[in-house]
Amino acid sequence: MSSSSPPRGKMVNAFNPDAIDALPAETRRAIERRMRLLGPAYRLFYQDPVQVSTGRGTRLFDREGREYLDAYNNVASVGHANPRVVEAVSRQMATLCTHTRYIQDGILDYAEQMLPTFGGWIAAAGHMMFTCTGSEANDLAMRIAKHHTGRHGIICTAEAYHGNSDLTASFSPSLGAQSPLGTWVRRVPAPDSWRSDPATLGQKMAEAVAEQAWLLKRHGDGLAAFIADSLFSSDGIFATPEVLRPVAEAVRAAGGLFVADEVQSGFARSGDCFWGFQRHGIDPDIVTMGKPMGNGYPVAGIAVVPEVVERFGRDTRYFNTFGGNGVAIAAAQAVFDVIRDDGVQDNVRRIGALIRDRLSALAERFEAIGDVRGAGLYIGVEMVTDRATRTPDADAATRIVNGLRARRVLISATGPEANVLKIRPPLVFSEADADWLLAETENVLAGIYGQTA
Repeated sequence: MSSSSPPRGKMVNAFNPDAIDALPAETRRAIERRMRLLGPAYRLFYQDPVQVSTGRGTRLFDREGREYLDAYNNVASVGHANPRVVEAVSRQMATLCTHTRYIQDGILDYAEQMLPTFGGWIAAAGHMMFTCTGSEANDLAMRIAKHHTGRHGIICTAEAYHGNSDLTASFSPSLGAQSPLGTWVRRVPAPDSWRSDPATLGQKMAEAVAEQAWLLKRHGDGLAAFIADSLFSSDGIFATPEVLRPVAEAVRAAGGLFVADEVQSGFARSGDCFWGFQRHGIDPDIVTMGKPMGNGYPVAGIAVVPEVVERFGRDTRYFNTFGGNGVAIAAAQAVFDVIRDDGVQDNVRRIGALIRDRLSALAERFEAIGDVRGAGLYIGVEMVTDRATRTPDADAATRIVNGLRARRVLISATGPEANVLKIRPPLVFSEADADWLLAETENVLAGIYGQTA
């Protein structure tokens, strides 16, 4: 770990309460009230936290009407307060909102439209099951995997994040050293495309998975499932395609299931595919979904091949009072309709390429930019103290994130060393939005590194 990296367990880009006295009185009072009412476990972003009151499209507004460019929020996938989503939710809430133990057309229509998008085994005969959050979706996926295989072992990547339930936190190492991993959880390195030969990434990762699966078996259990976010978001954002193909083979050779966590990389986020796992040419056994699915309304779920869930469905049952209720499905259907009808995936591909190209041009001027990578509108910019040694620079990432915040442009940082700028805007990000983001990024870099913008 570099000397400038934050301690493990400290959230990347978190507000430091010890610095509260440096803030304006009104901000201090708001933060103190929040801390008193919500307690110590909640965190705020930025050294100068942002107060928000309204949102529209790719913009957020504070109580004074100041406008912020949201280049971070993947939850509002088709834009804050998207009118089609708002109308669909309002109409359904005024009609009926109840659980899935009644026959309702909406949930069936949605599943019927969604299943073909996964391709392969799931499209052929798969099922969908609905939850409220991505954490619940990953929790359910592991319940099914353990029941199907009769084993408990889970393999994830080194800095993965998969949820905040008791089970999913146990295979979310990015939560930090003070958040314990499960007894049967094992980790493998993420496919670092900047520090390793991209041609060997998949095989190396597959060998690491096979080794950990063997160790799980040797210690008395075995592999139930391997789970990965297809863009390795918390590991530092790595987008090399085809990496997971040999990994899937190694997982199945060990008798485990392959779970594709699409909470971050799904719903056209990568631009070239609707689902992140499709970039790797694989057929998952279970796909999990969350956050962007309802544009902020709590709806999530899984898609699963029938043979994997058959015994689970026979031996136990699944019920979720709010998962898949009529309003949740209305939100999800509206998001899917917008992505399909409004050319959103093409927009993601085009604007994402534009941003990466212009960031790469900035890297020619600023040696502190070690690598620009990503797919679609999920982009990582790795900051380093020395490009030759590729030494991570978390301090630079923090200064850039907070420098942009001061200019009312919102991004964050990620990765095990907290040195990778994370640019992950709503999918409806426009060329004008990109111009604002890139102009202010250039200004901040110039101010930090002493060049003329």
